Amino acid sequence: MASTDIEKERTSYFEDSASGRVESAVTDFDAVEHKRILRKIDWHLLPFVSLLYLLSFLDRSNIGNAKVAGMAVDAQLTGLKYNTVAAVFFIPYALAEVPSNILLKLVRPSRWIPSIMVAWGIVMTLMCLCNDYNDLVIARIFLGLTEAGLFPGVTFYLSLWYRPREVSSRIAIFFSAATVAGAFGGILAFGIERMEGIAGLHGWQWIFCLEGILTVICAVVSFFFMHDYPETATFLTTAEREYVVRTLHEDSTGLAKHYDRKFVFQALLDYKSWIQVAIYIGCVNLITVYAISLFLPTIIAALGYANAQAQLLTIPPFVCGCIATIIVGFLSDRYNLRGPFIIGGSFVALLGYIVLYTQTEPGPSYVGTFLAAAGVFPTIAVNLAWAGSMAGGDIRKGVVIAMVIGVGNLGGICSSFIYITPPRFHIGHGTVMGWLGLSIVCSIFAMWDYRRLNRAKEEKCRAEGIDESRWKEFVDMGSESPLFRYTL
Repeated sequence: MASTDIEKERTSYFEDSASGRVESAVTDFDAVEHKRILRKIDWHLLPFVSLLYLLSFLDRSNIGNAKVAGMAVDAQLTGLKYNTVAAVFFIPYALAEVPSNILLKLVRPSRWIPSIMVAWGIVMTLMCLCNDYNDLVIARIFLGLTEAGLFPGVTFYLSLWYRPREVSSRIAIFFSAATVAGAFGGILAFGIERMEGIAGLHGWQWIFCLEGILTVICAVVSFFFMHDYPETATFLTTAEREYVVRTLHEDSTGLAKHYDRKFVFQALLDYKSWIQVAIYIGCVNLITVYAISLFLPTIIAALGYANAQAQLLTIPPFVCGCIATIIVGFLSDRYNLRGPFIIGGSFVALLGYIVLYTQTEPGPSYVGTFLAAAGVFPTIAVNLAWAGSMAGGDIRKGVVIAMVIGVGNLGGICSSFIYITPPRFHIGHGTVMGWLGLSIVCSIFAMWDYRRLNRAKEEKCRAEGIDESRWKEFVDMGSESPLFRYTL
């Protein structure tokens, strides 16, 4: 069935279910049944998309492990050449994210996401043929272009299955795959680099080859196992599909699900979208995250550990970040709050970078990496859930999420050039601390602004007698609908 036909059928089903025209043996579910349905969706979605993101993060950040494994020497990456190789990835990666989320909506998730996975898996595999600086720059540009749609795409995809108050913990589980990838990447690199010389390839080239092949295999399998939307989910019964659709409709106050160019401009011209971007690029920023991912092996090696030890010692901070990400994600959903958890995580990360900035001994500095990871990684999931919840309507939500991730990923360019003075990395750590401060300030402003806007909408609804029965009047208004409420 063509994608446009699926979208028409989906919209029709959505409206029929919301208005009660879909016949069902069950008209409603209690809280226990609601949780059961959520667990059913979780088991069919989360393990799979988490695996996809694990592979994505592994493929984009394994260059840090490859550097420690000898790539910088073998490819003669002198001066700022390694930094440039790391940075060029983020330019096409950032620019392609908004178009990719629009295409995901037009093409279908189960076709678009596996397709881009195949593309970047092939690029990753072919990186094993890179021998010098020029080869690596070209390969990283294509890797950024092909991989761009996965993270914003899956984040948008999850927001189509869960209510805003339920999505933070799901994004946290999904994003925790990044922290697992950081740990898993260290283990893989530790073993794979011992293939030095096999088939005429260096150990670091084998890291690219084997991890790329694994991505291609998983991408092909995902064509057969990925579901599109709740309305078409075969693992749900008819009654369950109706209930999920109706619940999502009520929670979104019936805002538009179809594509229209005006929804794209609504997202681009909304100042609140850019506040979310500032929060993300500040503390939840990819500057901080990629600084950890790309340079943690180098930081540990610069503290006096051998290369093999540096690979293995990258694992515990990522495990700590994984645990913190899941815990904070669930707490954020439980209390239906976003800003306080971002601010709290930013302060923890700030403390970690203060330790890294001020300490010279390996022990205290290593503790600083734990604090940085435990503070930074949890805020990613919470911020993305916050960005999605402040955008009304499917397309507007998809564009805002892509804007936040896309512009935030430009921070990866910065991270590639600020960690250049080992072992203290004063410029890098100092820059990150400044960005963390920006995120704290922007989060405080966003909470104040959203509270102000919610109060204004409540007053308007009371004054004009507006309630949920009039949702069709505001279907194209997005976040400006008087029925729409922002999460703090």
